[in-house]
Amino acid sequence: MAQEPPLSPGDEAEPGVPGTGEDICPDCNGSGKRDGADCPTCDGTGKVIQGIGGG
Repeated sequence: MAQEPPLSPGDEAEPGVPGTGEDICPDCNGSGKRDGADCPTCDGTGKVIQGIGGG
């Protein structure tokens, strides 16, 4: 079954999963571009899904 939207390499979980939140991509600082091309960490979106909360 296809994920909606598909995960980018920098994502830790699917959007909407409890304990996660959207954050700017740490590698392109939210621009979506790195070295003149789409950022490989966020697939050019500028955002990643990160785990939040304590450990």
